[in-house]
Amino acid sequence: MGSRLDAWPAGHAARRAGAVGARWVRHGSRAFLALAAAAALAGCSVGIPDPAASPVAPSAPALATPTITPGHDAAAVAAKDMPFTAGGTLAAGSAVQLSDGLRDAPGWKPVTENVAGASEYIKDDGCVASAKVRANQSALAVAGDDKASTEALFQYLDASILPDYLQPGTLRWGGEPGAPAPAVEVLVFTGGDQAGARATAIYARLFSASGSSVYLSVSCPDAAALAAARADAEAWTAVIPPSA
Repeated sequence: MGSRLDAWPAGHAARRAGAVGARWVRHGSRAFLALAAAAALAGCSVGIPDPAASPVAPSAPALATPTITPGHDAAAVAAKDMPFTAGGTLAAGSAVQLSDGLRDAPGWKPVTENVAGASEYIKDDGCVASAKVRANQSALAVAGDDKASTEALFQYLDASILPDYLQPGTLRWGGEPGAPAPAVEVLVFTGGDQAGARATAIYARLFSASGSSVYLSVSCPDAAALAAARADAEAWTAVIPPSA
């Protein structure tokens, strides 16, 4: 796995170098003198009103009508499944979060909670879960395509993770643990087939319209422990829809 998986920066917005055009000023002194002379002449002129002209009534100030850009219908979005094709129902900049439900799952306890958008949990059998939320991800996003955007996110985290290695998966889309809830579509990478490596599953989704992403990784000493830990993570962790 690449090093970025464990050191995901708080924002991935790409810094783009923009070429700044040089401004050429020709005949600067002449232009300045001409402008100064014109200003001096204007300062010496005296305006004399025409007595026959009707006075001009001052215009009454008017309030400008504000332009309202509607966002998404938060309640409607939260009430339905969130497949990749529905990512456009989120408003730009809307905050998507991950719940802390895993802290209440049997056998799990929190290690760190919401530190720079990241939380970590450990299970009594040695499994570890890491949950991360990131904003300002538009530089990685493929406009209007959350699946391709999520593939780009995995590539950013580890260039060796090709799209063919990713499998479709789901997490809870809001709701409470133990109760029915809509599902949010994610991509899942599994690893740890090498001898001595920890068994790992990584869930991620980049929401191209909102410019935010969620990431949940689970690693365990062996495949059997991972299967149980994944069931816990999927049951107790929810992607929280934007509330406004």
